[in-house]
Amino acid sequence: MSRRPRLRSVRTKLALVFFAIISAAFGLLYFIATPQLESKLEQRQLDDIRSSAQDVRPRLKALIGADLREKELNERVRAIGEATDARVTLWGVDKNRLFYPQSDSRTEKEAPVNDSLAHSAIESKRPRTEIAPLGGKEMAQVAQPFFAPRHGRPIAVVLYSRDLNDVAEAVDLVRNRVLVATGVALALAMAGAFLVAQALARRVRRLEVAANEVAHGRFIDPLPVDSKDELGQLTRTFNQMQAQLQQVDVARKEFIATASHELRTPIFSLAGFVELLQDEELDEDTRREFLDTMSEQVARLQKLSVDLLDLSRLDAGSVELHAEPVDLSELARSVVNEFTPALADHETDLEIRLPNHGPEALCDPVRVAQIMRILLDNALRHTPTGTHVTVGAARRNGAAGLTVTDTGPGLPDYSETKVFERFYTGDAGRGAGLGLAIARELAERMHGRLRVSSAAPGTAFTLELPTDGNGA
Repeated sequence: MSRRPRLRSVRTKLALVFFAIISAAFGLLYFIATPQLESKLEQRQLDDIRSSAQDVRPRLKALIGADLREKELNERVRAIGEATDARVTLWGVDKNRLFYPQSDSRTEKEAPVNDSLAHSAIESKRPRTEIAPLGGKEMAQVAQPFFAPRHGRPIAVVLYSRDLNDVAEAVDLVRNRVLVATGVALALAMAGAFLVAQALARRVRRLEVAANEVAHGRFIDPLPVDSKDELGQLTRTFNQMQAQLQQVDVARKEFIATASHELRTPIFSLAGFVELLQDEELDEDTRREFLDTMSEQVARLQKLSVDLLDLSRLDAGSVELHAEPVDLSELARSVVNEFTPALADHETDLEIRLPNHGPEALCDPVRVAQIMRILLDNALRHTPTGTHVTVGAARRNGAAGLTVTDTGPGLPDYSETKVFERFYTGDAGRGAGLGLAIARELAERMHGRLRVSSAAPGTAFTLELPTDGNGA
């Protein structure tokens, strides 16, 4: 058996699936969750600056237009910057709405300006926010406008700006941790998937090899069931299948061997008698005796061929059954009448215990008659001349039954469980052992059963059939 290419093996496929799932999960985390985290952190910074700007607005309003020296103004603006944790720049607005610096909380650096944000705040007459580069850095900015109390002319704009370097560092840290976690998770996932897939592949491979052996007719020991998962259940099912196939194979071989033997014996016997009949010196009585024996062998061959045909049809499922209400007493009397000559030849003392009507069963009358013939023929074939035979019918435990009882020698010890097996017979010279196997199979197809019990003395065979559509 050729080995499967590595890229098409279960182990490789499962490992690749794990790799793809882990990669997709961490990819979503890196490319979607991380930017969202960065955006939320930046928005939180803006909201915090805007809230702080509202808190310090009265203090700034008191400064704007106040007659303060530059040093004092810068100190107060610096205090406001510390309170808001932002750089605070106070811009004056002239009549042409041009901005000029008045104070900055960080006087050592050039005062930042965002003209578009400042003009937007003046136009909307409310604070405006933006995240944009300022002074070469990404900054969170809030522009807060102030207007003259009498004629509403804009007189100042306060620009709050906060460096987002901390946010960037935090997001970079998260990204780095995600990358490291991704690498570790991928390595663990690949190793785990490889080990799990290898174990699964080994068990599947074991099943594959075993199935190939069975396919070639080589039955093996049952596979060990080492788990309770789906593969364990599959292994149990495989073992059951192999056991059944082995039984079928043994039965098939026994069937072929026994059928060949059963056919060969009468054929050889007929061939021998044909050679004897070719002797012209035979007297008439001997010739007639040979012809009678040949007739018995022909009848045996006919019965065997019919039984084999019935068995093959049953095995193939081509036997059609037509259930209908049947009076078992009436059917039994009809079959018994067919055996009148045979009963006379056997000098059988027949006792009929059949009620005038019923019991009624739901069954196929043709197949029930066939079972009845098998039971009566069995009673005559395997008992001595003059044996007492009883045919009875009754209804017990919701089922209708037909019973054929004889007072013969009975069954050999431990044979009650084997008597329905194909080709089993206590006396090979009196049959091929197929009749009872056919009878039981037919009974089960009609949702009934055929059972045997020891009488005192003799043997009793009882056919039980359902009385309605629900079975017995």
